[in-house]
Amino acid sequence: MIIELGHFALILAALIAVVQVVVPLVGAHVGWRGWMAVADPAAVVQLLLVGYSFSALMYAFVVSDFSLKLVVANSHSAKPLLYKISGVWGNHEGSMLLWLLILVLFGACASLFGSNLPASLRARVLGVQAAVSVAFYAFILFTSNPFERLAFPPFDGRDLNPLLQDPGLAFHPPFLYLGYVGLSMSFSFAIAALLEGRVDAAWGRWVRPWTLAAWIFLTIGIALGSWWAYYELGWGGFWFWDPVENASLMPWLLAAALLHSAIVVEKRESLKAWTILLAILAFGFSLLGTFIVRSGVLTSVHAFANDPQRGVFILLILAFFVGGGLLLFALRANSMEAKGVFGLVSRETAIVSNNVLLAVTSFVVFWGTIWPLVVELASANAVWGAGMANPFYSMGLFDRPEQVSVGPPFFDFAVTLIFVPLTLILPIGAVLAWKRGSLARAVKSMVPIAVLSVAFGLLAYAVQTGRSTLGPIGVVLGIWVVGGAAMDLWLRTGRGRIMSRLKRLPRLPRADWGKLMAHAGMGITVFAVAALLAWEDEDIRVAQISDRWQVGIHEIELTEVVDIEGPNYFGEGGIITVFRNGHEVGEVFAEKRFYPVAQMPTTEAGIRNGLFRDVYVVLGDQQVGGGWAVRTYIKPFANWVWGGAILMALGGFISLSDRRLRVAAGAVKSSGKHNAQSVPAE
Repeated sequence: MIIELGHFALILAALIAVVQVVVPLVGAHVGWRGWMAVADPAAVVQLLLVGYSFSALMYAFVVSDFSLKLVVANSHSAKPLLYKISGVWGNHEGSMLLWLLILVLFGACASLFGSNLPASLRARVLGVQAAVSVAFYAFILFTSNPFERLAFPPFDGRDLNPLLQDPGLAFHPPFLYLGYVGLSMSFSFAIAALLEGRVDAAWGRWVRPWTLAAWIFLTIGIALGSWWAYYELGWGGFWFWDPVENASLMPWLLAAALLHSAIVVEKRESLKAWTILLAILAFGFSLLGTFIVRSGVLTSVHAFANDPQRGVFILLILAFFVGGGLLLFALRANSMEAKGVFGLVSRETAIVSNNVLLAVTSFVVFWGTIWPLVVELASANAVWGAGMANPFYSMGLFDRPEQVSVGPPFFDFAVTLIFVPLTLILPIGAVLAWKRGSLARAVKSMVPIAVLSVAFGLLAYAVQTGRSTLGPIGVVLGIWVVGGAAMDLWLRTGRGRIMSRLKRLPRLPRADWGKLMAHAGMGITVFAVAALLAWEDEDIRVAQISDRWQVGIHEIELTEVVDIEGPNYFGEGGIITVFRNGHEVGEVFAEKRFYPVAQMPTTEAGIRNGLFRDVYVVLGDQQVGGGWAVRTYIKPFANWVWGGAILMALGGFISLSDRRLRVAAGAVKSSGKHNAQSVPAE
C-alpha cells in the first residue's frame, strides 16, 4: 500500500506541476496577482508529494521489499543499512526520482525564501521551474517508473553494484545532483528575466545565491567522486577524464563563470546578455551530463544505464529547454542593453577574461568527450549504406572507429594550456578597480607575492632531481593564487598602521572572506595536482611474503596475506608494513574483495595518509609461480587536492552566509520599482 501511495503521489505532483506552469505564467503575463499567487502553494505541495514518494521508495529498500522490481535489481537482504539506503539512488530509476525531489526542493525554497522578489518575477521563475519538473515527471512516469511490481517476488535481490557500496559513492550522487539541479534555478531566473524583458542589477543580486549554492554542491560532489576514484578503483589516480567525470566538470566551470559574470551585472549592469547565456548553457550542460550517464552513447564506469530510448527522451528535454532558451535569448536581445561602460584595464575586463577562459575550457572538455562519438557517427555503415565506402576514410578526415580515442594526454595538455593564464590573471584582476583601473598599481601591490612564488618555484626546481618542470610550475602558480587572494583581502582593510588594519580584518564582509577561501582553495588544488603528477613514485612487482623493497623514501614489506569476510563479500587482504630509514612507521591493509551475489570483484587500496604524502598499495592476484602482484605508489600532497576542494566549498558557504547574498537581500528598494513597472494593476 505504501508503494502504491508513493506512485499515486508522484502522479498527483505531476498534475500540480502542470497547474504551476500554466496558471502563474498566464497570471504574470496579464497581471493577475491571484493567478500568480498559485505558484507558491503549488511549489510547496509538490515538494511534500515528491518527498513522500521518495520516502516510500526508500522504505521499500530498507525493509527489502522484493516485490518491487527496482529493489530486486539493486539490493540484497545481507547488505549493510547504509548501502540499502544509498541503493535508492544507486540506479537509474531511483536516481531520477532523487533528481526530481531536488528539483522541486529548489522550487519550494524559491517560494518560501523569495518573498522579496517581485511578484511577477517570482511567478515566472516558479513557472519555468515547474516546466522543467513536468518534463522529468513525464520521463519518470513513462520510461523509468521506480514503483513497478513483480508478480512473483524472489526470495532475495541481485545486490547493488559493489563499486557503489562505499561511503564516498553513498553521498557523491546527492551532492552532485544538488549542483546539477541547482543550476535549474539559474536557468529559471534567466528565462523569467527574458520573459519580462528586464535584466538589471537587482536580477544579478537575486540570481547569485542560487548559482553559488549550485556551485558549492557541485564542488563537493566532484570532490567526493574524485576521492572515491582515488581509493576505490585501485588505479592510483584521482581523475581519469572519464566521460561522466567530464560531464560534471563542464557545468562546474560554466557555473564558476556565471558567478563572476553575475557580479558584473549587479555592480555595473554590464555583461547582461553574456550572463543570461551562461545561465542557459550551464543548465544545458547539466542536462547533457544526465544524457551521457543514462543513454549508453559513451562508455563509463559511472554510467547508470545503457538505454538509447531513455537517452532520446533526455535529448528531447535538452533540446526543448536549451533550444527554447536560446531562441528566447535571441528574440529578447534588445532588452539586455549594457549600461555600465568600462575600460580595457578594469576589473570587468579581468572577469571577462576569466569567463572566456572558463567557458573555453568547458567547450574543450566537451569536444574531447564527444569526439569519439562524432567519428563513430560519421563512419557508421548505417549512414552510408551497406557496401558503400565511407568518404571520410578516403579524404583522410577520420581514422576508423576502433582507432579513435581521446585520452588524458589531450585533456591534460589542453586544460593546462588554458588554466595557466587563468591563474596568472586571477590575483591581478581581483585588485583592479571597477570601470577603469591602474595596471601598474595592481602589479605593484602583487610584487611581493610574485617574488615569493618565483623563489619557492626555483627552490622546488633545485631540490628535485630528474623530475618534470610541472612540479615547480605548480608551486609558482599555487603560491601566486593563494598569496594573491590573501593580498586582495589585506588591501581591503584600507590604509593606515598595521595594527589598525589588522583590527579591520574581522569586520570585513563575509563575502570577502569567502572569496579568499575559495580562491585559496583553487590555488592549493592547482599546486597539489601539479605536485602529485610530477613527483609521484611508482613500483609494480611480484612480491613474496616478507619481501621488502624501496619506493621513494620508504621501504615496503608484504608481511602477510589473510582471508577476509564481510557481510556480503569475501576475499584476501594484504598486510603491508611501511618503513622509513629502517624504522617502522605504520601498516596498511589492501584488499581484494569478491561479491558472490553480483559475481563481481573489487579492489580496496591500502592507504597510509600523511600531510605531505600518501603511501598507496594495491594487492593484485596471486601468481602461478608464487607471490602476489603488488603495486605501490608514493603520492605527494594527494590530500591537498581534496583539501583545496573543501576550502573552495567552505568559501562558498561563507559567502552565502553574507546577508547581502541571501535571496533578494539588499534588493528590497528596487523590488517596488520592479513590481510597479512589470505588474499592471488589477
